[in-house]
Amino acid sequence: MATPETEHRPDYPPKTPPPPKKPPSPFPPEPVPKTIARTDSRIAARIANRRCANWTLEAQPWTPAGATRRVVQQLTTWGYRPDDTVGAIVRELTTTAVQAGGRRISIHLADQHRQVLVLVLAHQPVAEADESALHRIAELGVASCGTDHGPDGLRVWAVIDL
Repeated sequence: MATPETEHRPDYPPKTPPPPKKPPSPFPPEPVPKTIARTDSRIAARIANRRCANWTLEAQPWTPAGATRRVVQQLTTWGYRPDDTVGAIVRELTTTAVQAGGRRISIHLADQHRQVLVLVLAHQPVAEADESALHRIAELGVASCGTDHGPDGLRVWAVIDL
């Protein structure tokens, strides 16, 4: 008779199971095309290779004052000394966008070679610009200004010499 000390146990300690086989890797995702075709003929606004800032604001009667304060503060941060004319131009641009209707506007600011671009978008697809607005903006002494509209809304802009 065998004693527990002398008895041979072939399955003690139990063998660990082999690791599971590596599942097959899924196919890599299809590459995304680098160009996106535009369906409208409107040229998109593009600000590249320069400092820029932007804000989205609610389209309300008090928005032009807040927009003016933000733009002047940003220009001061960039090292410019904007005068009251810059504030008047920004106020006129944002007032034009607010009057076009919609729930919000966005303000985009960029600088290059002592000039600043202020672009205001009224996100209202059927918005039309007030024709007298460009005359008022031009009288304030901008280098250039313009407006257009498309499916994404009204775009009003001015380039200001600083």
